[in-house]
Amino acid sequence: MTRIDAKFAELNAAGKKAFVAYVMAGDPDYDTSLEIVRGLPGAGVDIIELGLPFTDPMADGPTIQLAGQRALDGGMTLQRTLDLATEFRKQDDTTPIVLMGYYNPIYSRGVDKFLDDAKAAGIDGLIVVDLPPEEDEELCIPAQAAGMNFIRLATPTTDDKRLPKVLQNTSGFVYYVSVTGITGAAEAQAGEVGPEVARIKASTDLPVIVGFGINTPEKSEAIASVADGAVVGSAIVGQIGAGKPVTEVLDFVKSLADGAHRA
Repeated sequence: MTRIDAKFAELNAAGKKAFVAYVMAGDPDYDTSLEIVRGLPGAGVDIIELGLPFTDPMADGPTIQLAGQRALDGGMTLQRTLDLATEFRKQDDTTPIVLMGYYNPIYSRGVDKFLDDAKAAGIDGLIVVDLPPEEDEELCIPAQAAGMNFIRLATPTTDDKRLPKVLQNTSGFVYYVSVTGITGAAEAQAGEVGPEVARIKASTDLPVIVGFGINTPEKSEAIASVADGAVVGSAIVGQIGAGKPVTEVLDFVKSLADGAHRA
């Protein structure tokens, strides 16, 4: 059982929904980023999504693209991202960390070496947005063999014919992208999301977590009420990008987490 599986079992037993927070590793700089990540569990975050900075992101809107650029400008690399996770693990051995990014940096490092290093750093799961199910032999299956969850995205355009393929080697949870397009582009609507979550849950026992377009405590609560939890990324990253103090960023995160936990 991974930390992700254990977290969902714990939440399920307590009758609670999950709150997942995304931050870009190294944004706005390594030390501040580490301080924020260390503060996330205390702000009510159940699972941390740690963005891996990359020069050519495809699915990220302007807010997260800028975060990635700030991180890269500050010297952030895949190794430094793993270093950050290692430092976090010195104080917290229970909160799951999902590394979210693109395949190129992983491929450049070498899959076997990356998986060994990520496992040693305390990474529990991977979301690699540019590796479709047809490429499962590349990273998904080796990751599962290494004891890591490989989390797949489902979207409003994932129809009933495509869904089984998306789900076939997915573990940990399913990440449902509530809107078409890039991150931060539109607002999620619980009335539209609910039926889609139900459709996915009819085909899998995995939790379904909804992300994209959630930017207020009220929206977090509404979306979590029709799913197994909510993910917020751009709204949090926007606070960091605006130069808010770490305490203010974490207060904002707590308000979002409280919303999801009320659902």
